[in-house]
Amino acid sequence: MLSPDPSRLPEIAMRLVALATLCLLALPLPALAQEDTPRITVTGSGEAAAVPDMATVRLGVTAQDANAGAAMDSASEIAAAILARLDGLEIAPRDRQTSNISLQPVWQNGEDSDGPRITGYEASNELTVRVRDLSRLGDVLVAVQQDGANRLSGLTFGLQEPGPVMEQARRDAVADAMETARVLAEAAGVRLGAVVSISQQGGGYAPQPMMEMARAAPAPVAAGEAVLNARVTMVFALED
Repeated sequence: MLSPDPSRLPEIAMRLVALATLCLLALPLPALAQEDTPRITVTGSGEAAAVPDMATVRLGVTAQDANAGAAMDSASEIAAAILARLDGLEIAPRDRQTSNISLQPVWQNGEDSDGPRITGYEASNELTVRVRDLSRLGDVLVAVQQDGANRLSGLTFGLQEPGPVMEQARRDAVADAMETARVLAEAAGVRLGAVVSISQQGGGYAPQPMMEMARAAPAPVAAGEAVLNARVTMVFALED
């Protein structure tokens, strides 16, 4: 076997590099082709509603005393009574959760040149409770207030199984995006091609108004409907 002339090795190497470059250029470049393909990006939104079958109540107790420990003990005692009442109302342990416990001083502005001074302490214990039987919601609200709950800070309604409703909201969002893309392509005089990508942004329950509730017996409530929304972004190829 003949060996190449060592003096020609650099020349041979350069020719091999040039040949390899030509071979690469002859191959299809999908990435570059995709970048050159005209595209359109659109967003779509959808929502679906259903009758709620669950309520979430945020309630709590606030107690004040000149002594910090006494204030905390008082709030804890009332909170324990509320939890016991929830047991009697057959609210499962998984459906009630302590969401906040706090203790803070109560300040009072001093007279004349005296600065603010502490006159006592305020302790609070807050609970989040899910009520899965809406027919008993009014009874629950009245009962916890009778046991000493003096803070009812909000009430929202929802679904125990939101999956099917959310699926419909997503379908509506995709249909909305596709219709928008079709109209834009038609107006521009081009044809809509295949879907290049699709992604979802956020989604979930539509905002509900927060309601402050005063003492009432019984407490009337209106569930209305639970609305879930979805939003998608879709990218389509365009054809001449």
